[in-house]
Amino acid sequence: MISRRDFLQVSMAASAMVGASGFGNWARLAAQQSLTQDDLLQFDTYGNVSLIHITDIHAQLKPIYFREPEINLGVGDAYGHVPHITGADFRKLYGIADGSPSAYALTYNDFTALAQTYGRVGGMDRVATVVDAIRADRPDALLLDGGDTWHGSYTCYHTEGQDVVNVMNALKPDAMTFHWEFTLGTDRINELVENLPFAALGQNIFDAEWDEPAELFKPYKFFERGGVNIAVIGQAFPYMPIANPRWMFPEYSFGIRDENMQAMVDEVREMGAECVVVLSHNGFDVDKKMAGRVKGIDVILSGHTHDALPEPVLVGETIVVASGSNGKFVSRVDLDIRDGRMMGFRHKLIPIFSDVIAPKAEITQLIDEQRAPYKDKLEEVIGQTDSLLYRRGNFNGTWDDLICQALIEEREADISMSPGVRWGPSILPGQNITREDIWNVTSMSYGEAYRTEMTGEFIHVILEDVGDNLFNTDPYYQQGGDMVRIGGMGYRIDVSKPQGERISDMTLLKTGEAIDPAKTYQVAGWASVNEGTEGPQIWDVVENYIRRKGTVSVEPHENVKVAGA
Repeated sequence: MISRRDFLQVSMAASAMVGASGFGNWARLAAQQSLTQDDLLQFDTYGNVSLIHITDIHAQLKPIYFREPEINLGVGDAYGHVPHITGADFRKLYGIADGSPSAYALTYNDFTALAQTYGRVGGMDRVATVVDAIRADRPDALLLDGGDTWHGSYTCYHTEGQDVVNVMNALKPDAMTFHWEFTLGTDRINELVENLPFAALGQNIFDAEWDEPAELFKPYKFFERGGVNIAVIGQAFPYMPIANPRWMFPEYSFGIRDENMQAMVDEVREMGAECVVVLSHNGFDVDKKMAGRVKGIDVILSGHTHDALPEPVLVGETIVVASGSNGKFVSRVDLDIRDGRMMGFRHKLIPIFSDVIAPKAEITQLIDEQRAPYKDKLEEVIGQTDSLLYRRGNFNGTWDDLICQALIEEREADISMSPGVRWGPSILPGQNITREDIWNVTSMSYGEAYRTEMTGEFIHVILEDVGDNLFNTDPYYQQGGDMVRIGGMGYRIDVSKPQGERISDMTLLKTGEAIDPAKTYQVAGWASVNEGTEGPQIWDVVENYIRRKGTVSVEPHENVKVAGA
């Protein structure tokens, strides 16, 4: 007799064989040099339940360019497994043809040329078209938002998230969970959540004073779809007080809370849930570990690490789905639920090619209304770029290199630091840089650019600490984003070493001298989690730098030497 896990593996294989991920179709289309909306949305309806997943939009309402990471290292059990495979290795794994639409959407190679061929991606009016098409096929499909939604743009900053809330409400989600939203501050997030017309979920969001579940954020919600009783459990970002300023939301505490998650799964099962879906902002490796520890979860819709995978990953009897970021993809997952068990699934990661998918007119109008009061500010040209500007990758991106250089020159520093955040669209060589472009990679509610003195020893401690957040072999201790970006300094990192032994060969670039542990250096940075940080806003620092330069040229640097990978 076939086990349920074997049945799901057969389902996954069949899904891939029939092209449920869309890659077979994309390869053929690449040869024809054509794409159509019908091709992108084609799906063989399956089972009795449909899930629609979007996550990590970061307030990107309009189409953008977004380059996937060149380096995404996995350590421990994650080594050599998705999502820690990039470029040619990723294409080989999934049978993706070089130069194809899928190569452009999912890998970084030849990005500029392919971007000029296939155009921008995303745009919430295009996402709305995809959601409507799925709902036309499956009217009771669940639309679930994985968080990092009300953060990351000029208009989101100036409206305190209201612009994105208005647009997302028009898409009619059924539930969402949270991360960067909390950096709006307790009062503002409470105000927004209290007025949401859909469920705000987080089984791990607790009242900090009483260590009890926060009343405003429910742990789960039931939905009846396709004759199936579905429980959606929310999992907010566990490490809020570490990755973001605790003083902005002191009333709340977080954590992974595996034991409580198991209790919630058991509770909803006892209440009659035939399908359990976790809407998560843990990050992919954390979700994989949680799936192995918590029993009874059918689907984890993963967010936070911005991974885009054309097929789910099976952990035991749980499928883990990764749907990318910045509005670049929408995932559709069809489930066959019988007698309270998930017996099979089909999945498609739908790329939002903005020139192919027609915008939904009402959403376009709504987006333009949100942006209208700021239109002149958004569109003002600050300078131009000769280089591809991108963010993503474990160690550097040219956007962050530019920000680091701006900090050094504008703040008169020896060394600069930029946080290893994953959000932020790309800019192609030859494009103008507008104010909106600058804010898309700097917008946050604690953007002060500090200037301070640090010893060489303290800089080493910072690099070791951030390195452990990224390369600890236990995913539950990976509590940050990518590696902090460094300007004016080089170093060597051995990702195979334990904390305290990873960082060496620290060198001041302008002199070529080794960083002296006892010497004091002028360091400029931004996004400090410390309350009361003083300095100009980072977007003003970067704008002043670009205005002064006129045209910027940023080549990928080789200041970080990586070993042990």
